[in-house]
Amino acid sequence: MPQLILANGEQYVDAPAVRDDHEPDGIDVNFPDVLADLDVETLPDDVVEYARVRLGETEESRTKLLAELEDMIYEKGDVTPHRMDEKFLLRFLRARHFKLHATYKLFVNYYRFRENHPEFYTINPLNLSFIADTDVLSVLPYREQTGRRILIYKLGNWNINDFDMTEILKASLATLELGILEPRAQILGGVVIFDMGGFTLQHAYQITPKVVSTIFDLIVYSIPMKTHAIHIINESWVFETVFNLFKPFLGKRYNEMLFFHGKNLESLHKHIDPKYLPKVYGGVRPNYPYQHWFTNLQKNAAVTKEMKSLGYLQ
Repeated sequence: MPQLILANGEQYVDAPAVRDDHEPDGIDVNFPDVLADLDVETLPDDVVEYARVRLGETEESRTKLLAELEDMIYEKGDVTPHRMDEKFLLRFLRARHFKLHATYKLFVNYYRFRENHPEFYTINPLNLSFIADTDVLSVLPYREQTGRRILIYKLGNWNINDFDMTEILKASLATLELGILEPRAQILGGVVIFDMGGFTLQHAYQITPKVVSTIFDLIVYSIPMKTHAIHIINESWVFETVFNLFKPFLGKRYNEMLFFHGKNLESLHKHIDPKYLPKVYGGVRPNYPYQHWFTNLQKNAAVTKEMKSLGYLQ
């Protein structure tokens, strides 16, 4: 896989007081890049260059298109946004490669999804940690070789008697909203692994056409987060049955980013270097406790402020 970076290589009890100089948990001396926290400020030079070449983002294009997008939102009046600051608008422009009309459509879809699914925001994202505790959804506390974060779903671990698919979708949205806070994620996008080991017919029955529609409304049409690649591993005929529900909705772009590996980990390694994978996937990394993310993000003042601004109950 070529390197795409172009240069050098629900309400709740209040969280503990946050500090800008918080001491993070979960640092691994054997792997210095491990940190279950978000970098909402830094934008490395190689990512800036990637944005210029691949997205057409320059200081001039940002200034021009942010102004035009703001004017279009006010003039058309299709939605009533809760935020209109440049930092917020920029994530939509980056998600659509600075194409104004595509960006506006995404912006409108984002707010219409919020209007149609208010229950997704009447939560504290950290109250959804039970999903992570069951290892159904996780984000690795480091980036892979191209600087992208890896989101992993293990739907075979899902006990359908404990929570339903809606809770998984809520957690997915909150995770994506958190991820988008990182400027480099807005530019580079992320990588998703669906580990379908243990996925049964009981799981498949929960993924109804309505659920499929909600997933596409959210992931494809509404969230300003780019998906760079989706890797499916340990899939079986049960997964293929569910996948056939999705196929009619998939356009060329999503078909191109889908990779099916079965149990062939070497096939996965052609895309993600084993140096950036846990041992269970043929890599060299341990399985880090996901709780470190919740601990660190509660302490991160910039992150908690941003999540409040996005409308999550705090």
